[in-house]
Amino acid sequence: MSQSLRLNLAQWDERAPAHAASDGYGIQRFVDDPGHLSDVVRFDRPRLGDIAGLHAVHLQCHIGTDTLSLHRLGARVTGLDFSPASLAEARDLARRTGAEIEYVQSEVYAALEVLEPGAFDLVYTGVGALCWLPDIRRWAAVVAGLLRPGGRLFIREGHPMMWSIDETREDRALVVTFPYFEQAEPLVWTDDTTYVDTTAKFEHNTTHTWNHGLGEIVTALLGEGLELTMLQEHDSCPWDPMPGITVGDEHGEYRLAERPERLPFTYTLQARKRPN
Repeated sequence: MSQSLRLNLAQWDERAPAHAASDGYGIQRFVDDPGHLSDVVRFDRPRLGDIAGLHAVHLQCHIGTDTLSLHRLGARVTGLDFSPASLAEARDLARRTGAEIEYVQSEVYAALEVLEPGAFDLVYTGVGALCWLPDIRRWAAVVAGLLRPGGRLFIREGHPMMWSIDETREDRALVVTFPYFEQAEPLVWTDDTTYVDTTAKFEHNTTHTWNHGLGEIVTALLGEGLELTMLQEHDSCPWDPMPGITVGDEHGEYRLAERPERLPFTYTLQARKRPN
């Protein structure tokens, strides 16, 4: 296991219980309301279309709220994640809601070793996933390998332009500080907090991340034989990326309070594997 993988795994394992206990993920809402969907899946439901009956895999599924939401829309879903602590929470949520979801522990790059190649109608990846992967071309190869001919990739992700902005500046100026394009060496972060409100204290606080330019992502998918069918950029995202200069809406999305057209926060991408 590489140092980056080891550090990131320790961070996710430690934070998974805090995420599951937080109001941000709203686990109890899933238990109480059989029709409840995650904010992320609800936002993209018009773009997802009818997925009833599709065999889907959710890569980097974390604690399974988006995975359960796909299941509730009628898909037969497998969730994959490298964190056993995250999967324990995901399995518990499935048990509490009576959902038949298979969860598999594996890093993304080894997915084809633990899942059946060419078996899936839909590969789904949610927000905040790709930044943990060092090589977008390897990811694209996994996606292509999992999809059946005619199958589809669906991803909503943080925009690489947003990831390149330093959100910690005291003057709150939008300044490009971090790489937009994929680099061999990771960005190294040390942060003893997490992105949900919690009183939990953490010990594993160093992580490694990578940015991937939008063109790099598209080119990687095209190189693996996928056809781009949607690329839509959004001025909002489902967490507060720049506290102090953003405003939330009634749907749980955040955008710049002033002139939100200046910066894309997320994008939705869909691509289809060409039929044989």
